[in-house]
Amino acid sequence: MSSGAKMAASLPQLDINWVRQQFPALRQTVNEQPAVFFDAPGGTQVPQRVIEVIANYLSTSNANTGGAFVTSRRSDQIIAEARAAMADFLNCAGDEVVFGPNMTTLTFALSRAIGRELKKGDELLVTCLDHDANVSPWVCLEERGVKVRTADIKPADCTLDMFDLSAKIRRSTRLVAVGWAANAVGTINDVSEAVRLAHAVGAMAFIDAVHYAPHAPIDVRALDCDFLACSSYKFFGPHLGILYGKREQLQRLRPYKLRACTEQLPDRWETGTQNHECLAGLIAAVDYLADLGRHHDPQASSRREALLSAYGVIRQHERVLAEQLIAGLLNIPGLTFYGIKDPSQFDQRTPTVAIHMVGRSPRELAAHLGECGMFTWDGDYYAIDLAERLGVLQSGGMLRIGLAHYNTADEVERLLVELQALAKSAGS
Repeated sequence: MSSGAKMAASLPQLDINWVRQQFPALRQTVNEQPAVFFDAPGGTQVPQRVIEVIANYLSTSNANTGGAFVTSRRSDQIIAEARAAMADFLNCAGDEVVFGPNMTTLTFALSRAIGRELKKGDELLVTCLDHDANVSPWVCLEERGVKVRTADIKPADCTLDMFDLSAKIRRSTRLVAVGWAANAVGTINDVSEAVRLAHAVGAMAFIDAVHYAPHAPIDVRALDCDFLACSSYKFFGPHLGILYGKREQLQRLRPYKLRACTEQLPDRWETGTQNHECLAGLIAAVDYLADLGRHHDPQASSRREALLSAYGVIRQHERVLAEQLIAGLLNIPGLTFYGIKDPSQFDQRTPTVAIHMVGRSPRELAAHLGECGMFTWDGDYYAIDLAERLGVLQSGGMLRIGLAHYNTADEVERLLVELQALAKSAGS
C-alpha cells in the first residue's frame, strides 16, 4: 500500500462529486472535451456561492463605509465578517488581519514601512525558490544601503538549502523572507525553522503563504511568524490580498498612509476604500472550506475546526493524485522533472509540478494541452531566480501542472496519456 493510500485509509475519502458540484467552471468544455483546470497555482476556480454573494453585495449593499444609512452599514458588517473569517482561517485576532488588492501590493507597503527603520549595514534574507513578490519588495530596500542576501536551493529536488539559509542569517539580519510553498515546483519549506532562526538573531520573519493556503491549514500562532501574506484568489475566492501581522509589529511600524486613516489597527495599514464585494466573496470562500469540513466531519463544532477537517481530506486526496501524476510523468521518455519526486517525501510538497520535454517548448506543450481542454501554465510564473538557477529561463521556463482538490484521477490520467503521445511524436 502506498503512503498516499495509507493516508486515505485513515481519513474520510473526499466526496469529489459534492466538491465538483460547487464549481460551475468545471462544467465547461473546449473543443467538445471537458475542461480540466490544472492551473490552480495561478488562481483557483471559485464555488457558486462566491459568485452569488459578490453579485448580491453589488445589488443590495454597494456603498462606502461609515455612513448613516443601511447600505453603508451593510458594508461595515461585510468588512467585520471578512476579518472574523480570516481570523479563523489563520488562527489570529481580527485586528491582525489587513486587506489589500493582492499580496504583492501589501508586501510592498510593508517593505516600505520596514525600510523606514533600516540603515546601512543591515541585512535582509530572501530565497531563490520564491515568487518574485517575496523578493523584489525586499531587494528594493537596497537603495537604503542594506544588503539583501539570497539562500540557495538543492537543485536535485528543488528544496531550500537550510544549511545555506542558516549560514546567511547573522546578527545584522533584520528580516528573513521565505515562501511556505514554492509556486513553481511545489516544495514546502521548513518555515518553522526559518522563523526560529530569524528570531534567534532578533530578526523579523515574513512568510509568503500564497501557494500553501489552498493545500494545508495555516496557524500563525503556532508558527510565531511576524508577518504572513496570502491571496484568496488562490484558495477558491476572488482577487484579494490578505496580510497577517503580529499586533505589536503592526502597532510599532509606521506605515505610509493618508491623514484620514486612523491610528487604529488594522485601519492604519489599509489604504483607501477596500474591495467590499471581494470581501463578501472571501467570506463565502472560507465558508465553502468550512462546509467541506462539516460535510466530512459533522462533529466539527467551530469554523476553525471545520477548516482543519476540510484540509485533512484535501491533503489526502491531493496526495493520492500527486502520486499518480508524478509516477506517470517519471515514466515518460525525454521528460525532465523538477522538484521532489520521492513518494516518502511527498509531505514536503504540494501537488504542483514542473517539467520540461525534449523537442517541445513549454509554450508548445501548454498550447497543445489547452486545445485538448487541459489548462496548464508555461514560463517562470514569476519564480525568476529559480528559473535562472535551474538554467531554464532562456528556453521558455517549464510547464507547470498544478492540482487542486477539485481535480480527479481520470483528469490526471487524461493528461498523462496526452503527454505520452507528445513525447512519442517529439522523439520520432
